[in-house]
Amino acid sequence: MTPPENTVTYSSTNSYSTLNTLSENTEHVWVVMHGLGYLSRYFINYFGELPSDKNYIIAPQAPSKYYLSSAYTHVGASWLTKEKTQQEMENALSYLDAVMAAEKIPNTCNLIVLGFSQGVSIATRWVARRQINCAQLVLYAGGVPNELEASDFEFLLKNGTKVTAIVGDNDKYVNEERRKAESEKIERLFGGKAEQIIFEGGHEVKRELIHGLL
Repeated sequence: MTPPENTVTYSSTNSYSTLNTLSENTEHVWVVMHGLGYLSRYFINYFGELPSDKNYIIAPQAPSKYYLSSAYTHVGASWLTKEKTQQEMENALSYLDAVMAAEKIPNTCNLIVLGFSQGVSIATRWVARRQINCAQLVLYAGGVPNELEASDFEFLLKNGTKVTAIVGDNDKYVNEERRKAESEKIERLFGGKAEQIIFEGGHEVKRELIHGLL
């Protein structure tokens, strides 16, 4: 007989990283969600070349940390796994809600939500389930979860949100079959209005592509 599994609710604390200063001169606020194996304080550096007076960067930290190798030196983190995915997703969404509540982003700023690799799965779920009214949604080298439907993103299209999907032509995690399937999914979910960019390179963040989003 399988032993029963129980659940308990408790308070938890998690960090997040920011770059630059949120001020009256800030035009763009970025919420950037890292991929598997990253830490937010390192991932945020990819956005360091954006004009500091006009861009404020928020990099949430995936909650599940682990050692990246048997050397037990470098630490990375994960947003979700196949184990208790729904429960972990709700925890992650509540954390993101808390980050945004703490930051108090003015409505005058353009909100840009970007997910890289595994971060795409949490970024799209957060935007869809919380109806996040963002100026841009950027899906960088990651897949949109299968449970999300076009109806989940209708509000974005009505609000004129710019949707951009980016992937490298030599991404080791995205073969030609998966690239085609994901492209078709994005067309379906966003009514053919998403811009899809394929760049020369692998599973990597290109700073010049980040600059090109503005």
